[in-house]
Amino acid sequence: MQRIPEEPGRRIAMPPYSEVFRTRGYLALFLAAALSTWGDYLARVVVASFVLDQTGSPFAAAATFAVSLLPSIFGRSLLAPISDRVPYKYVLIVAHLSRAALVGVLIFTVGVTALTQTVPGRSGVPLWMVFALLFLIELLGGPAVSSGQILMTDLFSDRRLYARALGLGTMSEQVNQAIGLTLGGFVVAWVGAVRGLVFDLVTFLLSALVMAVVVKAQAVRGIPSAGVVGFFRDIGHGARYLFRHSVLVSLLSLSLCSVWAMAAPEAVAIAYAQDQSGSTRLGGLLMAAPIFGAVAGLVMVGRWQPERQNSRIIFMALLMPLPLLVTALAPPLPLTWLLWFTCGVLQAFMLPLQSTFSLVVPAEMRGRVFGLGGALSVAASGAAYLVAGYLAEHMTPATAVATCAGASLVAIILLGLRWPRAALRRAVKTAYNS
Repeated sequence: MQRIPEEPGRRIAMPPYSEVFRTRGYLALFLAAALSTWGDYLARVVVASFVLDQTGSPFAAAATFAVSLLPSIFGRSLLAPISDRVPYKYVLIVAHLSRAALVGVLIFTVGVTALTQTVPGRSGVPLWMVFALLFLIELLGGPAVSSGQILMTDLFSDRRLYARALGLGTMSEQVNQAIGLTLGGFVVAWVGAVRGLVFDLVTFLLSALVMAVVVKAQAVRGIPSAGVVGFFRDIGHGARYLFRHSVLVSLLSLSLCSVWAMAAPEAVAIAYAQDQSGSTRLGGLLMAAPIFGAVAGLVMVGRWQPERQNSRIIFMALLMPLPLLVTALAPPLPLTWLLWFTCGVLQAFMLPLQSTFSLVVPAEMRGRVFGLGGALSVAASGAAYLVAGYLAEHMTPATAVATCAGASLVAIILLGLRWPRAALRRAVKTAYNS
C-alpha cells in the first residue's frame, strides 16, 4: 500500500479497522488465530479437568497450567531463532502439524485411560506421560509465536496500519482467551475430555491449512551462521543486540516491571472473592475485570497516532498500579471490580510498547529477539503468579495485590528516571515513517 505524503500542518488519521481486514489474507489469519486460541485454552481446561478426575488433587490440576507455561519459556528462547533460518511460512506449517500430531497422541492417551477404568485390575496411563505430551505441545508453540509476529510485520507495509492490526489482534486475543476458558468448562461437561481435545487438534490442522494457502513464502533475511554451534551463536548475537539497544532494553524492562501488577489480580481473584464474600462464585467476574478494562483501553489508545501513543507509555505505566494500591483497604467487591477495570484500561500502554519493539528490531534478527523477549515476559508472568499466590496464602489476597502493585510502581519509577525519551522519539519516527 502506497503511503500518502503528509502535508505540513496536516494530521493523518489512523487507518480504520476495516482497512486492516481489507488487507489480503488477514481475515483468514485472524479467524485461524481465534480458533487456535480457543483450542489452546480449551485443551488446558480439558487436561486440567482430566488430571483432577484421575488424581482428585487440585494441586495436580493446577500443575497442568504450570506445565503449559514453563515450556513456552524454552520454546521461545531456544526454538524461536529457527524463524531467522527457515521461512516463517514453513515454520508455522510444521509447528501446527507437529502440535496436531501430539494432540492426537494425547487424545489416544486420555482415551486409553478412560477405557482401562472400566476394566477391573487395569491401571491407566501414567500421569507423567500426559504432562510430557502437554510440555511438548507448548514447547513447539515457541517458534510459531515468533514466526506469527514476523508474519504480521511483513503483512502490513504501512506501519500505522500495522499498529492498528496489532491492537485489534491484542483485543481479539483477550476475548478469545476468555471464550476458550469458558468453552473448556462446557465441553468437559457436554462431550468429555477426549472429544474436547479433538477440537484442539482440528484448530491446529485448520491453522496449518490457512498458512499453506494464504501466506506467501518469504526469503530469510540475513545470513544465519552454519551448524548447531552457529545456531546458538546467533542466539547470543540476538541477546547482545537486544541488551545493548537503549530503546529495546527500556521497553522490555518496562514490560517486565509492569507484569507484577498485571498478574496479581488474576492470580488471587478467586481467593479475594472468597475472602470478601465467603464464596468463590464472583472470582471469575473479578478475574475478567482487567481483561474488560484492557479491551476498553486498547480501543482508546488505538485511536491515537503512534507518536502520541509512545510519548505516553511511561506516564500510563506509572498510573497503572495506582488503582491496585487501594485494594490494600479490601474495598467491597463492586468497588474492587472498578479499580481492577481501571488498572486494565491503563495497561493499554502495552500496545505501543509491543508495536514499537517489533518494528525497531531489524528484520534479520526478529526471530531470536522476539523469542528472547517473549521468553523473559512469560518467565516474569509465571514468577508474578507464584509470588502473588504465596503472599495471598501468608497474608491476605488484598495485601498480596497491593504489595505486587507497589513493587511494580517502585520499579517503574526507577525506570522512568532513565527513560530514553529522545531516543524513543527518533526510533518511532524511523519505524513508523519508513
